[in-house]
Amino acid sequence: MAVGSKGSTWTGRIMSGLVVLFLLFDSISKLFKARAAVDGSTELGFAEHHVVAIGLLGLISVLLYLYPKTAVLGAILLTGYFGGAAATHLRLDNPLFSYTLFPVYVGILAWGGLWLRNKEVRSIIPLYKKRGK
Repeated sequence: MAVGSKGSTWTGRIMSGLVVLFLLFDSISKLFKARAAVDGSTELGFAEHHVVAIGLLGLISVLLYLYPKTAVLGAILLTGYFGGAAATHLRLDNPLFSYTLFPVYVGILAWGGLWLRNKEVRSIIPLYKKRGK
């Protein structure tokens, strides 16, 4: 499957879609202060009154990521969001490959999906050299 082909574009859309669905669920549950979201956030050391703000930051970032003209800004903001989540799990000494690195996995999906579906991102972040140039 050649990069820039229909197949790679759809693979990027699916990868990005998984990130968007996960983050929409997470953000909306925080905005509505679902008991599981509040309990999970307080177990991570956040006060209950921080839950809505965290949900709003996640929602704004994912909406920017979803809109093609602001997708790169959204990906950058999501990277910061995921960095905070990874640092939180690291601080609590949670298991490395499941809890601590999970936000890194989602970030890789987000950037990978964007890279596969966006020609400009591929030109800024070339993962291979074109032959003959």
